[in-house]
Amino acid sequence: MQGDPLLRKAQADLVLERAAMQLGQLLQEACRELDPFPSFPNALFTNAIECDPGYAADPGRGCVVVGPDGLLYELEMGIDHDSIELTGSWDPVTARKETMKKLDLAPRDCLIYAYNGLIAVTEALLERQEGTSG
Repeated sequence: MQGDPLLRKAQADLVLERAAMQLGQLLQEACRELDPFPSFPNALFTNAIECDPGYAADPGRGCVVVGPDGLLYELEMGIDHDSIELTGSWDPVTARKETMKKLDLAPRDCLIYAYNGLIAVTEALLERQEGTSG
């Protein structure tokens, strides 16, 4: 007698969901320990760490970062044209637009980004420990 393929897929989906939830919790714990949270490179207003999954990245998704709250976001950087129009001048600080859009990822995507975020946060924690002990 063969197994039920739909049951097997449902079980696999549950395993993925559980793993994604647990990785998310570990990521949030690690981010709470990283205080103060580092600024994103070349950002003026954003504290975040990139979750670069390399080749596993979704090519349709922008820069995925983990924020100080341990959640995953898509970071968008650009120019705030409304601010330029409102002030009547172009100031690099006031014209800078940095937004973090919270991501709602499928469990398999969450696994990839959360794991890479956890690796990056862990590296930052280790570097900070080395800086204080050395």
